[in-house]
Amino acid sequence: MNWQLFLSAVALMLIFEGLGPALFPKTWRAYLLQIVQTDERTLKVIGIALILVGALLFHFVQPG
Repeated sequence: MNWQLFLSAVALMLIFEGLGPALFPKTWRAYLLQIVQTDERTLKVIGIALILVGALLFHFVQPG
């Protein structure tokens, strides 16, 4: 894997992660409080689903 591509992906992730608290701080805080109250099994299932969707998307957007 190309390091430039990897660092670009990390940079984009940080930009997208920062949009919520920067643009909607009150809503973002309420969302985090809701996540804290969610049981671990649900969080684990959501995390696994996000990993799978991200891996599939990454696979399909690769050139060649």
